[in-house]
Amino acid sequence: MARGFRQKIRQKNTENSGFGSNASGRFINKDGFPNVKRRGVNVFNKLSWYHTMLNLSSFRFLSYLVIAYIVVNLCFAFIYYLIGVEHLTGIDKSDPLNEFIDVFFFSSQTFTTVGYGRIAPVGFMASLVATFEAFLGLLTFAIATGLFYGRFSRPRAYLRFSDDTIIAPFQGTTALMFRLAPYKNNALTDAEVIVSTAIEVIENGIPKSNFYRLEIQMSKINTLALNWTVVHKIDENSPFFGFTEQDFKNTDIEIIVQVRAFDEVFSNTVVQRTSYVSEEIIFGAKFVPMYSPSKDNLSTILDLDKINEYQKTELPATLEVQQ
Repeated sequence: MARGFRQKIRQKNTENSGFGSNASGRFINKDGFPNVKRRGVNVFNKLSWYHTMLNLSSFRFLSYLVIAYIVVNLCFAFIYYLIGVEHLTGIDKSDPLNEFIDVFFFSSQTFTTVGYGRIAPVGFMASLVATFEAFLGLLTFAIATGLFYGRFSRPRAYLRFSDDTIIAPFQGTTALMFRLAPYKNNALTDAEVIVSTAIEVIENGIPKSNFYRLEIQMSKINTLALNWTVVHKIDENSPFFGFTEQDFKNTDIEIIVQVRAFDEVFSNTVVQRTSYVSEEIIFGAKFVPMYSPSKDNLSTILDLDKINEYQKTELPATLEVQQ
């Protein structure tokens, strides 16, 4: 069901958002990837396998490699077994299970080109399969090595965003705030944040999404070493001007965030995105400080466990009257 805002918003709709007014659902997922499903092409043309493997989590990436390695060797073991174990020397023929285990380990040794020598192929068919398997193993490990290097060397921002954005008191009025922080020991400089919002409005009885650029109090910082609280002041220049708590709850709103910074180690620009929807906007709160001096006052402690912590607070009376 559409939850469009029925009052008129003063700001001009932005046309360069990259999304259409009739798009549905969340525009940007929490992980930063667009929430778009493509049709009209087959799965081999729709997916870039290289990008897919690079974007997998480390656990899933290693799991897929191990599973693929086991499955391939099982397939070749069945092929050797169908050809006949008599075409492999050194097989333990005491029972079928031992035969298959020996065939499986022969396949894994051939696939990795280790070749211990206890088991060897005899005859044309077994030798042909072993030759093809060794060739396939060389290609597979070359691809796996490239993927490992690509994942290891790919520039990433390594930023952690707060789970929610808040409406907090700010300079006699209110402001929309969220915060982010680097969680690895990378050095980010010249960081810039671009924030826009999609608000579903009702025009002539038809719901549509309008996009607006949100002005940020400090959109650029020289060095991103601690946490960064991004602040959008809700004043006459904000599309949220006049919104009450019920307006935020009853309107489909999405805050789209893009952070761009320069990584000194990679000598490259890194980008990370996320978004917040209406259910992730906390009304009347303020963030708890994340960093403090060390006990010896020689360094600063950044507590990343507190990035989502906030406490409820009273908003300015002028806004409370609007509620």
